[in-house]
Amino acid sequence: MNPMRATARRTGKFRHTIDIRGHRLGVDEPREAGGDDTAPSPQELLAASLASCTAVTMEMYAERKGWDIGDVEVECSYRPAERGTPTRFDLVLRIPEGLSVEQVERLKVIAAKCPVHRTLDGEVMFSERVETISLTA
Repeated sequence: MNPMRATARRTGKFRHTIDIRGHRLGVDEPREAGGDDTAPSPQELLAASLASCTAVTMEMYAERKGWDIGDVEVECSYRPAERGTPTRFDLVLRIPEGLSVEQVERLKVIAAKCPVHRTLDGEVMFSERVETISLTA
């Protein structure tokens, strides 16, 4: 699998435009953090990544099984680590009534196997390097 790549370019005080494949989105800090609050914060995008990946994973699994599960909603609350406490993600999986107990249990298990969940739950390594660029006027 090719590595996934996102590039952030500054467009304001703390605002950045993020390019991902052929897509573009914005990120900014809230006003209380010194930003202009023109877009979600990077921390909020992390919660959004987990919520959306979880929902899509459950929907893809249900589709492969031939289950009509209708609309799925996943809410993710996220508290970053602080001194003495780990990072905490709280997920609420909202699925339509009428599914069997077995289907609900299987969807719960599958939800925890989404790629973003596995990444956050697994060992993570970082590699950084600095490249200088010439500033154009």
